[in-house]
Amino acid sequence: MAKKYRVCVVGIGAVGTEMVRLLRKREFPVESLTILARRERIETIDGMEYPVVPATPEAFDGAHFAFFAGTEGAKGASQTLGWEAVRRGCIVIDNGDDFRMDPRVPLVVPEINADALKNHQGFIANPNCSTIIALMALAPIHRAVGLRRMIACTYQAVSGTGAPAMVELEKQTRAWAAGAPLPPPEVYPKPIAFNLLPLIGSVKDDSGHTTEELKLRRETHKILGDSSIRISATCVRVPVFNGHSEALHIETAQPLTPEEARAILAKAPGVVLRDDVSHGVFPTPVECSGRYEVLVGRIRKDEALDHGLALFVSGDNIWKGAALNAIQIAEALIQGTASA
Repeated sequence: MAKKYRVCVVGIGAVGTEMVRLLRKREFPVESLTILARRERIETIDGMEYPVVPATPEAFDGAHFAFFAGTEGAKGASQTLGWEAVRRGCIVIDNGDDFRMDPRVPLVVPEINADALKNHQGFIANPNCSTIIALMALAPIHRAVGLRRMIACTYQAVSGTGAPAMVELEKQTRAWAAGAPLPPPEVYPKPIAFNLLPLIGSVKDDSGHTTEELKLRRETHKILGDSSIRISATCVRVPVFNGHSEALHIETAQPLTPEEARAILAKAPGVVLRDDVSHGVFPTPVECSGRYEVLVGRIRKDEALDHGLALFVSGDNIWKGAALNAIQIAEALIQGTASA
């Protein structure tokens, strides 16, 4: 990586902050770093001050990479400026959901489908955080024996909604601990402290499925290149600050024992087995937070499905589910997976 690159980060909330942190931590070859947002200011990250300048089309002139760091579901920046940045010669890697299903745009998890970066048109999308975390475990199994069916129940941390949601959980928890009335919810429709909210996103039609649940299905089909996989999901927001977990129940095309699944996952890049319940070893959001890898455990037969297997995964939704995955896409481009 002798060449250095001029980099923009668009947005400096929970995901954008981690992008800046990870660019340093992973020693990404940065020649210059420009942080773009709605207003000019100074942001301090890990004791270092970074100037923030207004996001304008001209700000992308001369940049090599632009990481759009919008919180999941946030609209605006990439819709307004994404393709304009491409026209100005910049490669856009977008964490938002606006263009994931656009046929022009590869939807990429580098450990799974880096080949999708070939012949990109300058705009690449990060998948949804829950999709990434699930597929880090399921894609190796799909390659080995094929997936026919997936039933997913997600337990998603408040950091997936952004920094204001983390503040809301903290305020409600502190009030509960002090014996005071909970402050009224502002980010979520109901209190999140010591509660579960089985509604992430919104319901757009009479199917009853939320937008988050539909993303998991549609994005899985696009990433794996197989729309025949039958997928059902229930996505739940839980009172955890960071780290998404998912209970996954799958039906494979060919028989697969838990022992064979462990052998496959032990070799999978970006996956760490945490599967020894007799010694209290299994994935949790606390253990995955601040890790690059997705943790996989509780692997066992699912007797309710033909060729059924059940497993539990936990992954850092702000790192692997967002900021880290975006930076890994840029690293794959630089390392020659596709033209940068």
